[in-house]
Amino acid sequence: MPPRPGSIFPERALERLSAAQARRIALAAQGFGRSRPAKPVRRHLIETMDRLGVVQIDSVNVVSRTHYLPFFSRLGAYPRDALESLAWGLRPRFFEYWAHEASLLPLATQPLLRWRMEDAREGVGVWKGVARFLREHPALMDRAIEAIAARGPLSASELELGVKGAGGWWGWSEAKRAAECLFWTGRLTTATRRATFERVYGLPQEVLPADIHGAPTPSRDSAQRELLRIAARAQGVATERDLRDYFRMSPGETRSQIASLVEGGELVPVQVQGWSQIAYLDPKARKPRKITTAALLSPFDNLIWFRERTERLFGVRIRLEIYTPAEKRTHGYYVLPFLEDEAITARVDLKADRKAGVLRVMAAHAEPDATLATPDRLAAELRRMAGWLGLGEVTAEPRGDLAPALDAALRG
Repeated sequence: MPPRPGSIFPERALERLSAAQARRIALAAQGFGRSRPAKPVRRHLIETMDRLGVVQIDSVNVVSRTHYLPFFSRLGAYPRDALESLAWGLRPRFFEYWAHEASLLPLATQPLLRWRMEDAREGVGVWKGVARFLREHPALMDRAIEAIAARGPLSASELELGVKGAGGWWGWSEAKRAAECLFWTGRLTTATRRATFERVYGLPQEVLPADIHGAPTPSRDSAQRELLRIAARAQGVATERDLRDYFRMSPGETRSQIASLVEGGELVPVQVQGWSQIAYLDPKARKPRKITTAALLSPFDNLIWFRERTERLFGVRIRLEIYTPAEKRTHGYYVLPFLEDEAITARVDLKADRKAGVLRVMAAHAEPDATLATPDRLAAELRRMAGWLGLGEVTAEPRGDLAPALDAALRG
């Protein structure tokens, strides 16, 4: 078990951090507070991915698919095709797998997730349905593998296997279910993505670099410890639940590995003002005295994707309302919080009207930490995003308490 006050580390012996110190450490670990490069290039994207360790994928494209946004938030207007090349090009540096959710990760992480692929094959925990489908349809799996081996990378629709859209599993066809099961178990991987975002499946030995595919498989314990090291570096200071959530690991295994990392001096237990649980500090984490930044955050950004941590860090409750009926939404459909220095000061519901060439602010709401400068700083970041998206104008609808001031800032 990880140390708790009054056990291995008496409460008085723990290093103490103020809430503001913890927030600055977390922001710095996530890459905020640094000057954006004048001209972001491929190298900056790789560095950002290495810093974050994982970036969530989502297909919703009302503004931009979410995996593009964390890089924009930290780097500014980078070339989107550079990310596509790194993820799905001829010589990729990233790969897809189920890590936090559906995710992009550095290639070097692939061996660290093979234990999860094994869990999927064996039906451990959440993977029971996958293992059952594999057991019940062995011939379908063989035919899918044989087709891709013979014809090269294929989408599920190109496999032409089994029953089409027979209901269940989001209405997936049997070909799609087979391909996804093989993907989750590591027998297939993503070769590329089509313009429609359709996944194209390939054999790992054909898609992954030889040094990655042929790398030794670490033990479950050592792989999980390394994933927790990545999570700790990416968060700076984090509770057990924060660390566990980053790669969606189980409570028991997380506690065991955290205890090992603490014993080895790789995590330092600390007490954070206002946090009810002990936190663990990356001993190499930067401890800046001030963070200066302005960034629009995807609702799936690493900084805020664990809502409990977000509320603890910023005192703001973030709730995804995509699946909430329109009349019951508080802030809107696709809402991006605005990070202003060390606080979340606003939220904007955005829509990219590509036909009209306009980034539309459907609603704008202020948070308690908003300042008189918030509308102007938010307007500047919205203009930057619009330019990056190839949109020529930003407009604000008259919805939300911040909308009048934001509209004035956009017109000024």
